Amino acid sequence: MLEYNKKNKAVALKYNSETDQAPVIIASGYGEVANKIINIAEQNGIPVYRDDSAASLMCMLDVGSTIPPELYEVIAAIYCQLLKSTTDLRNGKSKKTK
Repeated sequence: MLEYNKKNKAVALKYNSETDQAPVIIASGYGEVANKIINIAEQNGIPVYRDDSAASLMCMLDVGSTIPPELYEVIAAIYCQLLKSTTDLRNGKSKKTK
């Protein structure tokens, strides 16, 4: 899950290595829609990653589309940070994601 706070942009991603070739955008929006996406994620324990550049790029893509190869490196960095944050939380460290 990505959030861009200043302009209220949010994009939700899903990835299943068995069925998806790349992460898929499952929700995207601005303003109140972005706030709803973020609230739903937080209420369901889904990590929210804050990156204004990535959110801006992905908000230009259609819901249901896979992430294009040009963004693989960006998405990989986000997933790595989320995995590190999850590991830190499990080990008792309380660090917020970027």
